[in-house]
Amino acid sequence: MSLLQWSARVPAALALSASLLFAAAPAHAAYPDHPIRWVVPFPAGGAMDNIARTLGEEMSRTLGQAIVVENRPGAGGNIGAEMVARAPADGYTLIIVANGMAVNPALYGKLSYDPVKDFAPVSLLAVVPNVLVANKAKNPARTVADVIAAAKAKPGKYTYASAGNGTSIHLAGELFTSMAHVDLLHIPYKGSGPAMTDLLGGQVDYMFD
Repeated sequence: MSLLQWSARVPAALALSASLLFAAAPAHAAYPDHPIRWVVPFPAGGAMDNIARTLGEEMSRTLGQAIVVENRPGAGGNIGAEMVARAPADGYTLIIVANGMAVNPALYGKLSYDPVKDFAPVSLLAVVPNVLVANKAKNPARTVADVIAAAKAKPGKYTYASAGNGTSIHLAGELFTSMAHVDLLHIPYKGSGPAMTDLLGGQVDYMFD
């Protein structure tokens, strides 16, 4: 793929069910005494999944317990977030999140969880750049100027994939179209893995991966 010069840095963070940080640990058991479930609210193969699986291996060695990564994709991360919000607040269910916790309340009419009250932040894990990419074998664009020129010549013809509505990939695309004054068609997926598959297959033209 060709890399085009547009990027936005997006943090990935770890959160868990609320009240854990304020709950007293049982005197008879040291944490953790059984496997920990780590929910990734996107499909396998994307940045969030890779971060969780890579760090999960190290966490497992450090803690002496298995870290079980579980993918629960859909609705811009809302499906996974709802599941974790309903889990016991005992520290054994974690979720990796990005900008969705901040922007989804403004994008969805009603959420089944409260991003502030239902979760306790644990740690900033990574800062990930989003880079505009195109399939080199199927797309002649080599610069941002090429993308803009093509989009202005044929408004609405070219597409960009995202990991779902409200994700950083989607918002990067919307910011780009606004700043460049072009019309690109947004194609949302359940995660960046499936979106990248279609970009490589030529079903979509661009992606802010």
